[in-house]
Amino acid sequence: MPHTDTPGTEAAPASRLRWWTELPLILLVYACYSAGRLLARGDVSGAVDNGLTILRFEKALYLNFEHPLNRLFTREAWIGIPADFWYASLHYLVTPAVLVWLFRSRAVRYRAARTWLMTSTLIGLIGFTLLPTCPPRLLDASHGFVDTMAQYSSYGWWGGAASAPRGMGNMTNQYAAMPSLHVGWSLWCGVMLWRFGGTRLTKVAAVAYPLITTIVVMGTANHYFLDAVAGAAVMGAGLLLAPLVMRTADRAKARFVRPAPVAAGAPAGLAADLPATSPAGSAAASPAAGSSIVSAGCQTSAGERIPRQRESRLGAGAEPGASPKDAGDGAPAAAR
Repeated sequence: MPHTDTPGTEAAPASRLRWWTELPLILLVYACYSAGRLLARGDVSGAVDNGLTILRFEKALYLNFEHPLNRLFTREAWIGIPADFWYASLHYLVTPAVLVWLFRSRAVRYRAARTWLMTSTLIGLIGFTLLPTCPPRLLDASHGFVDTMAQYSSYGWWGGAASAPRGMGNMTNQYAAMPSLHVGWSLWCGVMLWRFGGTRLTKVAAVAYPLITTIVVMGTANHYFLDAVAGAAVMGAGLLLAPLVMRTADRAKARFVRPAPVAAGAPAGLAADLPATSPAGSAAASPAAGSSIVSAGCQTSAGERIPRQRESRLGAGAEPGASPKDAGDGAPAAAR
């Protein structure tokens, strides 16, 4: 038997995310991240001590990749200048581009991917607050690092104080090095390209983009190797917490958003009492089950037949006064 839905009670389709709600949300999270990073400056001497501790730990474990890379970037301008452009620009371009691409072509996956990115970003902000860290480029020159952003600042739009636009270096927190969200965001982009790209070119970009970003942040002396490791760890934590964040958001939405009415035009609780195949309100006018009406006020029991009773062959919706030719051949003619 085919299933018949009661009119007005069809399940509503899942609400689709709209760009005019997504864009303010993303801008709000990024504004909170930028403001929190600016406010979480911490003690400069403490940030320097944290940076030196990381550097000593890396040297003890032979993980000090920053020095040889930084010397290469400083000596070879054809490597150092593109690396500075990479560090100063691409995270502003690639990450939003991947978000837009997911929103337009992978809408089913977009919400989980966006929640993962935002959750990890906020975790990174906690790291900046709890562990302010001086990047290698701001350590004393005796430690052997050169700030390539300052060395090649005449080639780009950034200033010598930071990767911020020229003249705005004091408006950013230069001691927010741990974790490296440049690496974290590039890793997120790589995962999205690898999973949903579908072409060989996107697979190559998925591997190359986070790998080159990791090399760039160390070669430009903006991050330690362990900063990059921490950036990847933050993305892992965000991936684990994203389902919990989405469930919490769904519960909050269900609590504060009123659900749609069950049946159009029917009081609450009445739709459940109505027959599944009859319109609302028709149950009260239907005859008793199993009875057949012969004439007004006269009924027979089920299966009983009056002699010479004419069987009606009227179709559903036919008029009672239709032509008698629809009756059987032996039916008497209608009285005139």
